[in-house]
Amino acid sequence: MIPSFNPSPTLIPKPEPVTDDSNPQAPIPSSSNFTANLTAEYNNIAETVRSAFAERLMRHDDVTVLESLDSLTGAIVPVKGEEEGEPMQVSYTLNDHPPPSLATRRPKPQERSSELVRITDVGPDGERQFREVVRKTRMVYDSLRIFLITEEKGFPIDRRRGRADSKAASMMKDRLLWLNRDKRIVGSIPGVQVGDIFFFRLELCVMGLHGQTQAGIDYLIGSRSSNGEPIATSVIVSGGYEDDDDQGDVIIYTGHGGQDKLGRQAEHQKLEGGNLAMERSMYYGIEVRVIRGFKYENSVSSKVYVYDGLFRIVDSWFDVGKSGFGVFKFRLERIGGQVEMGSSVLKLAKTLKTNPLSVKPSGYISFDISNRKENAPVFLFNDIDEDQEPLYYEYLTRTSFPRGILFQQSDNTTSGCNCISGCSSGCHCEMKNGGEFAYDYNGNLIRLRPLIHECGPACNCPPTCRNRVTQKGLRNRLEVFRSVETGWGVRCLDILHAGSFICEYVGVALTREQANILTMNGDTLVYPARFSSARWKDWGDLSQVFPDYERPSFPQIPPVDFAMDVSKMRNVACYISHSTDSNVIVQLVLHDHNNLMFPRVMLFAAENIPPMTELSLDYGVSDDDWSPKLAICN
Repeated sequence: MIPSFNPSPTLIPKPEPVTDDSNPQAPIPSSSNFTANLTAEYNNIAETVRSAFAERLMRHDDVTVLESLDSLTGAIVPVKGEEEGEPMQVSYTLNDHPPPSLATRRPKPQERSSELVRITDVGPDGERQFREVVRKTRMVYDSLRIFLITEEKGFPIDRRRGRADSKAASMMKDRLLWLNRDKRIVGSIPGVQVGDIFFFRLELCVMGLHGQTQAGIDYLIGSRSSNGEPIATSVIVSGGYEDDDDQGDVIIYTGHGGQDKLGRQAEHQKLEGGNLAMERSMYYGIEVRVIRGFKYENSVSSKVYVYDGLFRIVDSWFDVGKSGFGVFKFRLERIGGQVEMGSSVLKLAKTLKTNPLSVKPSGYISFDISNRKENAPVFLFNDIDEDQEPLYYEYLTRTSFPRGILFQQSDNTTSGCNCISGCSSGCHCEMKNGGEFAYDYNGNLIRLRPLIHECGPACNCPPTCRNRVTQKGLRNRLEVFRSVETGWGVRCLDILHAGSFICEYVGVALTREQANILTMNGDTLVYPARFSSARWKDWGDLSQVFPDYERPSFPQIPPVDFAMDVSKMRNVACYISHSTDSNVIVQLVLHDHNNLMFPRVMLFAAENIPPMTELSLDYGVSDDDWSPKLAICN
């Protein structure tokens, strides 16, 4: 039997001598009787649990690593589970509001598979395919979450509400949209990269990265394992236990259990559940995924989760914690050969925003190439060569349009809304946008559309209105940096949530006639009409969740028929690199004039972008055509 410790002082384990001099738990001689007694008591508890570990190992002498692992493929041998019927899907309609009513007739949930597999060497093409699946699934989750938040705003205040992130995950689970439910993956999850950022704990479950909604240790229970033993697959390190010691590449991870409702250690932990699974994974040399949770204030949540890669459990022991109760501890060491941990990059970016020279004493050329024209400074960094080209251009914060072609806003208030505290449902500006606002309540883009009409000078709403986003200018800290691969590039020091506004693509706008004259002279121009966001056309599509969902239709606009010259005047956006696998999308916006032929070109984050990640934009050209364009952009 595994001993269960009781904090009552009347139950004292029988003392047993320790003869192993190399034992790190051995008592240290002291002249103080108090210290000697305390050390002896500590040793009694530790020795009892070490005996439990030994008994557990003896019970499994007939199991070997070679019998459990396929040495050729690295796949864990699967176990044939009990015969189960197909999980039932739930059909929602747009009139259903994920409902308390579902709780009374909930379908059979989609069970997690008991088949343990390790997926290796999928190749570049396979990784791109898996990445695309992850991208689309995250897009559905975020679109559904935003939809639920928007719908909740329209209900009476006394209606019972729930968290939109939880509801979105539950609805996707009912529709069998969670990933990797058909297998339990050991090691890396295809399509999920080290450094990926998640804003909600349940999103980790949707991706199959960590299957527990609350517990920090995710594991396959022994009753469903091929050899009857539990196996740990991932852990979340978020400071939930006072005895954790996170040193980056090395983590002293405290087992779970023994806490009260306030999160305080109130009793001894037991060698069972996740704790036993961690010990078994250590015994078999099975790696675990590590996700770190951080408090990070942002417009979406108060916490973020960062995937930091694979770690091995190299040691485990029983210890007396800070609260005086016995806890299990596991030493995790990061496996070499992986890219830098996302949590390390997050901490670096945070320091760069406040004290950049403390971590990068050389390489910074300017701490604001906009000369305070932007709301946030734009850094310039080059530690590769002596090039300082971005300093030689006039910095613009808004595109300069040709004089005389813009339709001036009328003084008649009917051209704008009459909202006082901010635009709401049914207002004039909502109607101009096809009956649906383009942004959620955090200012994030809900879906792509041909054109967005933001509130303008004729509107009575305040600057805080939800329909005034891009006109407020730069909000995040950007950095232009020198790159061996792309010449000049742009990265952000903040986390960019999917749909968040980045900046305007700024230059000198030219009519078709002006553009033809310049191209005759050999000048190369940027054509906004060529920018491509085709990969994101399904953003906001909820047809996988609501079978009766119909994509909203928006009025079409005339083709964008102007070019942009950035050879003399530009902004930070002109240094964003080209990629057909871009993480930035283009959205056309009007707010200071009514001429549909000359909208402003606004850039938004197409996905959750971690700090220090290079931004990329699909300019709508082939790689061969892009080469001469570098002459003006770089």
